[in-house]
Amino acid sequence: MSGLDALPRPVAAVVGGGGVLGSAHVGVGYALEQRGFVPDMIFGTSVGALTGAIAAAHVDSAAPWLDRVWTRLRRHDVFPLGRLATRVSLCADRGLRRLIARAGLPARIEQLPIPFTAVAMDLVTGAEVLLDRGDLESALLASAAIPGIFPPVVRDGRTLVDGGVVAYVPVRAALRAGAASVVVLSIGPESWPLQPIMPPRRPGAIASRAGMMLFHHQIERDLREVSQQIPTVVLPNGVRDWPAPWDFGHSQRLIRTSSAAAGSFIDRLQVDGPGLYRTHTLTATGTGVTR
Repeated sequence: MSGLDALPRPVAAVVGGGGVLGSAHVGVGYALEQRGFVPDMIFGTSVGALTGAIAAAHVDSAAPWLDRVWTRLRRHDVFPLGRLATRVSLCADRGLRRLIARAGLPARIEQLPIPFTAVAMDLVTGAEVLLDRGDLESALLASAAIPGIFPPVVRDGRTLVDGGVVAYVPVRAALRAGAASVVVLSIGPESWPLQPIMPPRRPGAIASRAGMMLFHHQIERDLREVSQQIPTVVLPNGVRDWPAPWDFGHSQRLIRTSSAAAGSFIDRLQVDGPGLYRTHTLTATGTGVTR
């Protein structure tokens, strides 16, 4: 067998964070749905938790729904900067709540057709928190609660924030849950090899570069750890020109680009045991990894 059909079961879909860049998930979702791929479990962090929950609820039809949502979204729908601020965040989470309410999701995580886990972080202890049962709305809000931007979520006595702080791409959680292989939907420039460039000497650019490097090293560490044990497929999105984190005007371009890139990759994929399978390891043999 070739492509995703060759992956040992159970296979987990792992959907990473990325905020506005999450529209790239939609294109990858189209590629997966067109090829009949249905995972046995789904793990998501931040915007990936919302995408993952919708995929778990609407098997084989999540991508068109998400396409309509993303192409109509504007910054003030999600990030109403300067308005609706709270004592603990720059923005209220009313926009996120409206998105969740319109997604056709069940009230509880256990009611989803595909087992689903949202990843958050305990703000007190720094521990990774896996939310795989109970109220679905609060789980999604917690996983997407970007520190300082959205308010933390108190759930079961714990104060929770965005899981991307500790598990931007939660492949380790999938491995611990018993996945025999993982398919990763990872987005953003932090998912690719970092170019050795000096950012403009401006506070925002320096902070952005440092944050990108932090996430990049976390992602690479987790992918390599998991890929030593099970096949780990990272689906490409083909995007090189990324918009600003608050710019929702590029969703159609990101969806088109990611659908084509992921589809081409899947059609050429050959899986041969544990290893890290991504664009620059596509011709891997043996363990599935080339350096």
